[in-house]
Amino acid sequence: MKKILIVEDEFILQMMLEKMVQKMGHQVVTKAKSGSAAIDVVRSEKPDLILMDIKIIGEIDGIETIHKIREFSKVPVLYLSGNTDPDTRKRAFATAPMDFIIKPFEYQDLKDAINRTFGEESETG
Repeated sequence: MKKILIVEDEFILQMMLEKMVQKMGHQVVTKAKSGSAAIDVVRSEKPDLILMDIKIIGEIDGIETIHKIREFSKVPVLYLSGNTDPDTRKRAFATAPMDFIIKPFEYQDLKDAINRTFGEESETG
């Protein structure tokens, strides 16, 4: 069981992601809505993975949040975003994410990406 931090500012998506992560057998350490909250959680909880939305509340977006986290942690990140413009993708990939999943996505897409992150085989279901 891996510890996963969800950074998403939309409540319904937070809940959906939490249910998906739990269905995969992992633990949600917490759900954060802002970059500053996510940074604090990474420092204190040391999650195994971050599921990061790019447009979040607060002064910094998800990409800048990961830049700040990279100053003290190499925790893997999966971006979950509806922003697919080239500039956003270029900024995101500069942080060396494990994957960039485009919203909306299916359960299996997320499961496959998480399994790849942890080097596990993925099966349907």
